[in-house]
Amino acid sequence: MQMKTIYTTLVTILLYGTQLGSVQAQNASSQPWSLRQCIDYAIEHNINIRQTANAAAQNEINVNTNKWSRLPNLNGSAGQNWSWGRSASPVDNSYNDINSANTSLSLGTNVPLFTGFQLPNQYSLAKLNLKAAIEDLNKAKEDIAINVTSSYLQVLFNLELSKVAQNQIALSQDQLKRLNGLFEVGKASPAEVAEAQARVAQDQMSAVQADNNYKLSLLDLSQLLELPTPEGFTLESPKEDIEFAALTPPDDIYTQALAYKPSIKAAEYRLKGSSNSIRIAQSALYPQLSFSAGLGSSYYTVNGKSEKSFSSQLKNNLNKYVGLSLNVPIFNRFSTRNQIRTARLQQTSLSLQLDDAKKTLYKEIQQAWYNAVAAESKYNSSEAAVSANEASFQLMSEKFNNGKSTFVEYNEAKLNLTKALSDRIQAKYDYLFRSKILDFYKGQIIE
Repeated sequence: MQMKTIYTTLVTILLYGTQLGSVQAQNASSQPWSLRQCIDYAIEHNINIRQTANAAAQNEINVNTNKWSRLPNLNGSAGQNWSWGRSASPVDNSYNDINSANTSLSLGTNVPLFTGFQLPNQYSLAKLNLKAAIEDLNKAKEDIAINVTSSYLQVLFNLELSKVAQNQIALSQDQLKRLNGLFEVGKASPAEVAEAQARVAQDQMSAVQADNNYKLSLLDLSQLLELPTPEGFTLESPKEDIEFAALTPPDDIYTQALAYKPSIKAAEYRLKGSSNSIRIAQSALYPQLSFSAGLGSSYYTVNGKSEKSFSSQLKNNLNKYVGLSLNVPIFNRFSTRNQIRTARLQQTSLSLQLDDAKKTLYKEIQQAWYNAVAAESKYNSSEAAVSANEASFQLMSEKFNNGKSTFVEYNEAKLNLTKALSDRIQAKYDYLFRSKILDFYKGQIIE
């Protein structure tokens, strides 16, 4: 990736993210949000991502600093001194009590000619650190995408449970209405009517709790997106039918993920940069050679007087110099040796971190694959359970309406159906989440 492109990306994230996201925030109350919209908005506004982007921008500055470190520097200086008392006269070199003033001007430059290969290795290390910082930013984006996906599906899950709870209220109210009618003609006991009323109240309480759970999960998602308020914030309804596809073997997914996962790439860049760190430490073993040049002049007065004008003195007192400076390290109390040892130990540590990152990635992919397989099996089982309980509840409803079963048996069948429906909803969203996690490890965009 070219440095200019990287810099442009970082500036876009840091400076324009808020403006781009505000347009979506204004539309939050006008239309439901898709999962992709939620992820994009969170990436633009999440504080952790913006901090990570800021760290990457700082690495970009470090790259630019090291890039130009080989250029000569240029420094100017000016000084003004006053003195009183007995001193040598600049005219006849005799000692007298005089007041003198001296104005000095100088300009100098220094060029590093040889630094033991320190400067090129610092530049290479800065570029690798920038690439690692970019991958850290990508990792932060991936993490927020996963968190938003989990929260998004949790909201939809709670919404469907709330709908199921409302349907149960309708069924209980229908049965209460029927029992009241039977009670009026003497075919139902007061106990049965009271039990039906208690069931309606219980279902209403369950519906209130389910609706509260939905609102709380919607609040959690809105806060994750950094929305100012969840008011008017709604989500798109998912597809009713789940499309099952053959799951890619975990070893194949792992092989693909090694090539592009930000956590792995960042660890690889830092391990590669550790070689530059070792060479930077070793540069202290080499002589250091630099070139310097400069010019200066001065203006001198005695007792407030000068024999020559300011410009004449600056011209006559002008001096120039050039020089080479060689610094040869002989003994520095084993500091350089220990710095090299430290750099090598750091390289070993980074190598272990890379191995651990690969191991962690492999474990995550294996777990995601097993969870997806289990979720698919659970969903198929829940489908069968719902079909069986629907048939049982339909049969029990007919028997109850014909006076061949008790209200207790009817409620038990209804509760069994409610549980089966809830289990199917949970299995549905569990499979959706697990399948999206596998797609994420395969490098596909979550949407």
